[in-house]
This record gives sequence, structure tokens and C-alpha cells, in this order.
Amino acid sequence: MTGAAPHDGTIPSVNSLFEQPWWLDCVAPGGWGAVEVRRGDAVVGRLPYARRRRLGLVAIVQPLFTQTLGPWVAPTEGKPSRRADNERTVLGQLIEMLPRFDIFRQCCAPALTNWLPFYWAGFEATVRYTYRIEDLSDLDVVKRGFREHVRRGIRKASNAVEVDHDYPLEELLRLDVKTYERQRLKLPHSHELFRRLDAECAARGARRILGAVDAKGRTHAALYVVWDEGTCYALVNARNPEFQAFGANTLLYWEAIRLASEVSRVFDFEGSMVKPVEHFIRAFGGRQTPYFCIHKAGLKAHPAMAARRARHAVGRLARHRA
Repeated sequence: MTGAAPHDGTIPSVNSLFEQPWWLDCVAPGGWGAVEVRRGDAVVGRLPYARRRRLGLVAIVQPLFTQTLGPWVAPTEGKPSRRADNERTVLGQLIEMLPRFDIFRQCCAPALTNWLPFYWAGFEATVRYTYRIEDLSDLDVVKRGFREHVRRGIRKASNAVEVDHDYPLEELLRLDVKTYERQRLKLPHSHELFRRLDAECAARGARRILGAVDAKGRTHAALYVVWDEGTCYALVNARNPEFQAFGANTLLYWEAIRLASEVSRVFDFEGSMVKPVEHFIRAFGGRQTPYFCIHKAGLKAHPAMAARRARHAVGRLARHRA
């Protein structure tokens, strides 16, 4: 199946908006596809993927701004063993239908709890974590789950900044550059790509840009969130390095959680494995939620993978010494 989007680009056979055709058209234009398992006219399994070619290698990769991208299996009823049998069968068929690749790297939605069919097909997996607030029905209860320093930060920031719920995209992008410069890192994405994605999200009423601005018009932090009816995600967080002590970022996340309670059912912090970031988002009381990152490399790709690991090791050492 190619990446052609049906109708308005929205389909039901997905775990999240990251798997929607319209999203993939933005983040991987002309470079994505999906395999499907059907029973009659019904889609019972779907696996979207993004593919690129580099140095003679074909890689199935995780697109930018896309937290998860993996298999969806239609829920079934019956005994647990019967449901598990169906899931294994459908996943096995999806794996067999994948196009040829030299490298495969995908992080799957938390809904996938059984990656055994991938293991049996020679894939490997690592576990990553996000944090999720899964019941937004009572915000007082949600707030009581925050650590005390989070509640204190919200109160402090409320006296120092106001939250702009329609913060300009271009201002967010400028602040995003500063965020990476502060860490001595190269911006990992193009602003052209992000503008394209933003236009689609805005047209669908599926995004909000929040900015924390003080009385002098100075931006302390900005947060970009996207959502569908199931989950609201914190997609991009940018902070001004000159203002770190006012709790503005904490206030923005609280505003995002309040927004999520109106437009979705779950708030996902898009958790990070970076220790300081994990420490920050864990304090909001969300449930630590594991998800699998599945990978496989053919013999042809081994030298390239070894070189990639070496480059990353050198980069980490250089940042540590800086």
C-alpha cells in the first residue's frame, strides 16, 4: 500500500494521530507507506512505515516529530488466549508484508505490549518510557498528584508571566533554536517541515501553541501540543535560557493538561530518557508508561551501524568535556 491519503487523510485503524496518513504526508512526504491485513472488507491490522535510502541502504525509520509509529491490531473479544493468538497471527502477517529493508527502527505505541512476533522474526527491542496522565476528568485530583515543587512553581509563575494561548509559530521557532544552541546541539529538524506540519494541524483544529510572556513582552518558554480524541501530546518545548527561575515552563505544562481535559482523554508528556527531563515530567504525577523500540539490521548495514554508534559516542564525549 502506498502513502496516498484517503478522503481527508483520517482513518480509524491507528493507535494515535502519528499514524494518520495526513500526519505522515507532512513528516515523510512521498516516503511512507503501510501494509494491511484484511478480513473481508475490514482492516484488522495495519503497520505504517517511513522509508529512506542513504549510502545505498534502505532504512525504515522513525520520522521527525513522530513519537511512535508501529503496528495497530483491531481489538477482538473472547478469551485472553484467543485474543493473544489473533494478535500474534496479525502481527506475523504484517511483518511478512513489510518491504525489503537493510535497517529497521520503529518505536511502537504503548498499546503494543507483545513484540514476540518481531522477536521470532529476528528483530530486537529496547524499552523506552513516557509519562501519561490517563484520567483528566477531575483536574483537582490531577493537581493533587503533582509534587509540591510543581504546584509551587505554578503559583510563582502565575505572578510573573501570562499564558498566551495563541502564541505565534515563528516566535516558537526562534525560541526552539535558542534551546538547542544552549545545549550546543544542532537543530535536528527543519523549520520548513515544522511549518508544513503546523499548517495541517491548525487546519484540523488539532494543535495549540502556548507561550509564557512577562509584563515586558519577554517570552520565558513556549509549548506546542497536538491531539486527537484519544491523546494530547506535548510535541515541542522551547525555553529562553535567560529565564530559568520563574517556573514558566511548569505553568505551561499545567495549561496544556487543562487543555487536554477539554479536547482529549489522556495527556502524554512525550517522555524523555534524558535524566533531567525525566525528572521534570515525572513530578507531574503521570503514570510511567513503557513502549518498545524495535530494530533490526541486515549484514549489509552492520558497518554503517557501527560507524553511527562511534559517531554518537564521540559526540557524547565532546558534550561531556564542553
